[in-house]
Amino acid sequence: QVQLVESGGGLVQAGGSLRLSCAASGSTSSINTIGWFRQAPGKQRELVATVRSGYKTNYADSVKGRFTISRDNAQNTVHLQMNSLKPEDTAVYYCYAYVVRDYWGQGTQVTVSS
Repeated sequence: QVQLVESGGGLVQAGGSLRLSCAASGSTSSINTIGWFRQAPGKQRELVATVRSGYKTNYADSVKGRFTISRDNAQNTVHLQMNSLKPEDTAVYYCYAYVVRDYWGQGTQVTVSS
């Protein structure tokens, strides 16, 4: 079992920055892939960025060059630095981990005003 708790969401103006953090607990040594998804109102949940245990990263095309994911295995945390935010980045952001099955955090709201 893995528990995920997000923090760092909020309201920011377009062009601004936010940093999301996710603290993992439980069977953290078994986590292969960890990262972030998001879901905007009326849309399906979509990949934002993930990082594997070997630190290989994967980003959605829409956030490449603006968002950076980082993983700290010693602290069992994963961060998402979001720069040059756009109104279309507005969504609930969910921390995700894969250990035999998918695990999800409760989500944190990110709102970007124009």
